Amino acid sequence: MATTKPRSSARQVGLKYGFRSGLEESIAAILKTTGVSFSFEEERIEYVKPERKSKYTPDFVITTRPDGTPRTKPLIVETKGRFMTADRQKHLLVKRQHPDLDIRFVFNNPKAKISKASKTTYASWCEKHGFRYAKEDVPTSWLEE
Repeated sequence: MATTKPRSSARQVGLKYGFRSGLEESIAAILKTTGVSFSFEEERIEYVKPERKSKYTPDFVITTRPDGTPRTKPLIVETKGRFMTADRQKHLLVKRQHPDLDIRFVFNNPKAKISKASKTTYASWCEKHGFRYAKEDVPTSWLEE
């Protein structure tokens, strides 16, 4: 009994040479028949993704102390039950672009993990990035500062 080598599909052949679609493969074949020189996905062109202007709306902006005296700098308090990736990224950008703001977090559970696959908690993320945080309540000490 003779053994035959399995035939490769056109898709498998294309993938072997780096093509991700049948169209890429057929264009390469056409270019080869015309005799032109070309390369496929060898060049790298750098570009900057344009910035997108966004707005951040703080949960609470505290402007006075409990005794009624004005704060020298407003205290921004963000309340978070879930601290999603988009929130974390936003707060890093806001902090980088507005280092003068005093943004603090109040979490339902600061010991919650930022994701199932991570050992990082909301609390440890805050510590790493220089944000103060509390659990379930705004500490009186924050209000009296």
